[in-house]
Amino acid sequence: MSAHAAPTKRLALGDLVAKRDAGEPIVMVTAYDFPSAQIVEAAGVDIVLVGDSAAMTALGYDSTVPVTIDEMLMLTKAVRRGLTRPLLIGDLPFGSYEASDEIAIATAQRFIKEAGVDLVKIERGGTTVDRARALVNAGIPVVGHVGLTPQTATALGGYRAQGRTAEAALAVIDDALALQAAGVSLLVVEAVPSEVTAALMPLLDIPVIGIGAGADADGQVLVFHDLLGIYAGGAAKFVKRYADLRAASVEGVAAYADEVRDGVYPGPEHGYGMPEGEAARLRELIAGR
Repeated sequence: MSAHAAPTKRLALGDLVAKRDAGEPIVMVTAYDFPSAQIVEAAGVDIVLVGDSAAMTALGYDSTVPVTIDEMLMLTKAVRRGLTRPLLIGDLPFGSYEASDEIAIATAQRFIKEAGVDLVKIERGGTTVDRARALVNAGIPVVGHVGLTPQTATALGGYRAQGRTAEAALAVIDDALALQAAGVSLLVVEAVPSEVTAALMPLLDIPVIGIGAGADADGQVLVFHDLLGIYAGGAAKFVKRYADLRAASVEGVAAYADEVRDGVYPGPEHGYGMPEGEAARLRELIAGR
């Protein structure tokens, strides 16, 4: 769908299920501020995730772990103001939901009430399944996340593919099934072999969004800064760059700096003038002081 043809009717969860049932791929991308939200809106994507990857791409942290609830809420509210059609997912940051059902519900309610998200995302299986069930029971739509889960990447051996042995793959599948049983509405599967996704898909009734998980998922997600070549950090194997905006931006700012230093900018066409006679009057007023 072209940007000019993008409809403005706001999507609902039922629309994602309909896309899945029709075999129509679902397009998801991250965004972290008002301008990026406007861009992905105009591009006609289906889902926007304000991911905790913002910790690294937008806020300069070394990992996703340090980002706070308030920082994520600030970014999510900005994205909400830039969106009309796509569903909006808010990523609950590390330490904001794991300790208890009550804490998870309180955090998720803030994202819904203050930032206007449609769903919240939490990572892992295990005890996170209990958190997911509690959120769903509290009336909060939830997105699960299995495979590589960046918030606990250290425990998983770093930022590397998961499920590469049959036993490890079965653990990923078990996490996914447990999250589905807990009532999650959507599942993100990250950095697992394509064979794992292919084995998982027939077992699930909910839409599955892949990132580095092969082509069998119902949709795909990439980080805004990665796919546009904005982020200077290293990109994962699954990232495809569709533009090189960082290089273009550096070139543009460098050209501006050169013109300022050379006295080329600003030129007469970039300035404002006074009506005829007003400059002379101003000089007279100054001289008469």
